[in-house]
Amino acid sequence: MYFVEKTKGTNYLKQFDYPLLVAVLILSVIGLGALRSAIGDPEVTGTWLKQLISLFIGIVLAISISAIDYKDFKTLGIAVYIGCIALLVLVLFVGIEHGGSTSWILVPFIKVTIQPSEFAKVAFTLVVPIFFERLKEGKDIGRNVIKLLIYAMLPIGLILLQPDVGTASVFIFAFVVILFIYGIPYRYFLMAFGAFAVAAPLLWFFVIPNKFPHIKNRIMTFIFPETDLSGAGMQVNNSKMAIGSGRLFGKGPFFGIQDQNLGSTSTYFVPEQESDFIFSVIGEELGFVGSALVILLAFFIIYRCIYIAMRARDFYGSYMAICVTAILAFHFIENIGMCIGIMPVTGIPLPFVSQGNSSLIANYMNIGVLLSISMRRRRAIFNSNQ
Repeated sequence: MYFVEKTKGTNYLKQFDYPLLVAVLILSVIGLGALRSAIGDPEVTGTWLKQLISLFIGIVLAISISAIDYKDFKTLGIAVYIGCIALLVLVLFVGIEHGGSTSWILVPFIKVTIQPSEFAKVAFTLVVPIFFERLKEGKDIGRNVIKLLIYAMLPIGLILLQPDVGTASVFIFAFVVILFIYGIPYRYFLMAFGAFAVAAPLLWFFVIPNKFPHIKNRIMTFIFPETDLSGAGMQVNNSKMAIGSGRLFGKGPFFGIQDQNLGSTSTYFVPEQESDFIFSVIGEELGFVGSALVILLAFFIIYRCIYIAMRARDFYGSYMAICVTAILAFHFIENIGMCIGIMPVTGIPLPFVSQGNSSLIANYMNIGVLLSISMRRRRAIFNSNQ
């Protein structure tokens, strides 16, 4: 009670987590510059303007969410979750297809598209930790395990129906990370791994070719990239060439070969360089120094997320912070990894950098959740001396 009263009476500005927000803002500014260079053609500057507007909306939402006590999200989160599930169902019927997935909905009147799966990450962050907290406290174990599985698996199943395996993988990874932090016995992980290993041949030869043919192609291209450098392997190959050509300090902003209105006629053109492969733009124009700065900012954001999780005042706040940490970490590692050829291509955007209005706003909403948890932190709950 003393802590709560003290927090309410403390100056909002003194409690605010400036390091986290500043790191995210710097990364966003780098993203705006890289996006402006990537789109190049003046006729599509509307894309850049939409990104700028989305950044402004995201910042406002992050600050607004930070002012709410995160414990209120136990109620608000259910409403957000229901709304996101409704949108995930709706997108299956009226969604817009792009890149093999029907993941976008056109909003009437304002003529913008939204990606419900991005906002589902926020709902997932708010709701799933509720049941982990209940289980940690030993409340009605059987019923809460069932609820946990339903709430966690429902958005994953709907996203796979789009089909969007890359985004579904984000949810699965976050769920596994929370399970690990929760302290589930290792034998269950081994059992799950064993079951997957047994099912892998069936998935590879029958399920993936029929339901997700592009996934098999991407995996084969990742394992044997040199077999189709003019086709499926071209994107990653050209991305690596662009990044390598940047050397130490890069060619300078707006001076990348792939970005100067050369389009697909350029030998070094990287498809989707404004979204999935925007790190190739950064590597080419800002070089090793700029790329290292982006990676260091990513590491700092993840470090700050873990710091907040360790010092949350209760299990709910800690599990929410861990969920956001896992989501952002997966995006950073997968996106940068696929741009330099050490991870398979999945279409996962680079947080706060890649073009994507829904992704940018949703990421800032999750940052707002982290800020709310950090402002009301008390002590580490993951303490071996407790």
